[in-house]
Amino acid sequence: MVDKLTTVAKSRLGKRVGRLSVEQMDRVKQAVLVFLGLTTVLVFSARSLTAQEPIKASLPSITPAWTKGIQAINQENYWNAVSCGKQGGQRPLCVFYEAELCKNPDFEIAMFTPYKMVAYEVWRAVRAKQEAPTPSYAEAQRTRITVKLTPKPAAKNALTGFQIKRDGKTVLPVSKSLDAGVGNFIFDFAPFAPTADITFEMIGKARTVSCAIDTATLSQMR
Repeated sequence: MVDKLTTVAKSRLGKRVGRLSVEQMDRVKQAVLVFLGLTTVLVFSARSLTAQEPIKASLPSITPAWTKGIQAINQENYWNAVSCGKQGGQRPLCVFYEAELCKNPDFEIAMFTPYKMVAYEVWRAVRAKQEAPTPSYAEAQRTRITVKLTPKPAAKNALTGFQIKRDGKTVLPVSKSLDAGVGNFIFDFAPFAPTADITFEMIGKARTVSCAIDTATLSQMR
């Protein structure tokens, strides 16, 4: 009789004549939802609050060339980073590539790595028409990988966390902080090795934004 739904004033209610079991009430609730056409709405809402289809990461060609991914600093990537910074220009891709990596409507992504530390210091000096410095190798050795996420106000999806999926496992940051809605998540180098695809999972209160990064793209990262 769920197709005969109606409201009744409380003053017209009499004594209770029986009680339905929990299982019976569940069946009644389901029948009401189907009759009112609410099941599709509920399913859609549940999906929107969890995860969307993953974005596929991509990067254009970057100069100077690099195909070994993000690494701890060494002689090879140190001097490649110096060459990167010496290009100057407004926003060289070798320094700011992550702006192109996982474009999405919810979060801005910035990354800090040993390579980028060296390249950015050189680039900033060259852009100011100063002599290119020799950044501290020791400081670069102490630097790990930081992923910074800044929510876009229009998205209305407050950031709550960030993690990486690799080989079917979840990799959590070794350190994290959330300040005024902006998140900084620090990782060791292993999750970024270009030997297996990974997925960035940017977790918000309204939904999770996923970005799939294949090994070819990981190889270009630095």
